[in-house]
Amino acid sequence: MPDDPTPSAGAQPENGQRLLDVPNWLYLLREFDSLYRYGSAGGSPAIRGHRKRVRDRLSAVMARNPELSQRASETKPVTAHLPRALDLGERAAMQGMARALREVKDELTWEYGYEKISRALSQKYAYCEILGPQGPVHCDNLILGFVLFAPNTTYPQHSHNEIEESYISVSGAWSENNSAVFAPGSLILNRSGDEHRITTGDRDPCLLAYAWTGPEARLAKPDMKLSSTRKTKLAP
Repeated sequence: MPDDPTPSAGAQPENGQRLLDVPNWLYLLREFDSLYRYGSAGGSPAIRGHRKRVRDRLSAVMARNPELSQRASETKPVTAHLPRALDLGERAAMQGMARALREVKDELTWEYGYEKISRALSQKYAYCEILGPQGPVHCDNLILGFVLFAPNTTYPQHSHNEIEESYISVSGAWSENNSAVFAPGSLILNRSGDEHRITTGDRDPCLLAYAWTGPEARLAKPDMKLSSTRKTKLAP
């Protein structure tokens, strides 16, 4: 039987270290792989196709064993809710992902992604890229990460040009376009140009894993903008 390539101990990424040298990051990516390999597509060809694109691109990155990039850890006001979000995640269907994320939580770079953001939203939202053009694990054709919302948050209407996006609930209740309430483990797919708005529950934070696929040039510069209020609004 061949040796397991997984190293025996974890460490914070340092110059020259590759993915297989830092187990905590490897285990986190394996949790993403499991989500997109074994999760249900609900009978949707579009979701099946998206899941395959994500796992194929992720598998290629893991096989390449890239060198990890050092990014300074950074918090935002909303990250005060991260411990509670992880506690909730560890009690439910996404416990493996929540536990893997907890192991690297002090190394994450939380950011907004917008040139301009309202003060209210800056207190209640942030995301961190795990794998992608700006992530500690470099990849040009796939982005994986997490987005965290405080309780009672409305993330305004927006869309992504040329980017296909999926969210998978790790913890907390949330809805998209006020159409349903999604529980941990649920996957939602937004195609390029789909307008969507997210709202969270009143009592607990919401933590979502996300994946973006699209052209390399667009993923490198996603040009994140909130939709104009003059556009047709989603149903209340």
